[in-house]
Amino acid sequence: MGSLVELIGVSKEYPMGDRSFFALDKVSLTIDEGEMVVILGPSGAGKSTLLNLLGGMDSATEGKILFDGEEITEFNDDELTDYRAANIGVVFQFYNLIPTLTAYENVALMREISDATLDPEEVLISVGLGEHMHQFPSQLSGGEQQRTSIARALAKNPRLLLCDEPTGALDTVTGREILMMLQNMSHEKKTTVVLVTHNSSFAAMADKVIRVKNGKIESIVRNETPKSAQEVSW
Repeated sequence: MGSLVELIGVSKEYPMGDRSFFALDKVSLTIDEGEMVVILGPSGAGKSTLLNLLGGMDSATEGKILFDGEEITEFNDDELTDYRAANIGVVFQFYNLIPTLTAYENVALMREISDATLDPEEVLISVGLGEHMHQFPSQLSGGEQQRTSIARALAKNPRLLLCDEPTGALDTVTGREILMMLQNMSHEKKTTVVLVTHNSSFAAMADKVIRVKNGKIESIVRNETPKSAQEVSW
């Protein structure tokens, strides 16, 4: 299993008057192809900044970010757009579905972004929404809306799936179902999954756990025997 993503001395600096705030400070790490990675840390630790940099949704102040050996920190805006379209899927905490479109139409929107999208109906069936694909978000439960969000991200057939607190708005039972789905994508379909959370219970299900604090990497631990997401409790 080779390296898919590598960060080398990456910093993200925000000017604040005469001072600067480092959301990330000289971060170095690797993420392997097909790996399930959990990034842990308290609010303000730099988790979301790290996720945005991985997804090409923000740019680093210094350092290098390599994706499959190619340095994306050298990309211009058009190249970053192509990078996101071809490689990145994103799952948000609050779904970000378009309320006036059905689940099917929300997923089919990915055809406007990429030419290599999967069939929306097949993807929705794969996440258990075969009977609900023609319903609007307001007609779906929270778990079904998050499944639609995951289906939308998967429709791009991404190499890297980024999940920002994907269970934060869900109850425990539904949240565990979503975690099981994400873990299966990593272990069975070999999609690289990066899940950002403040919930340390999720560490047990990860292949790799990256702890972030005050913009720095506190620790990186490889889990040789990750638990099934079904066993995770919080």
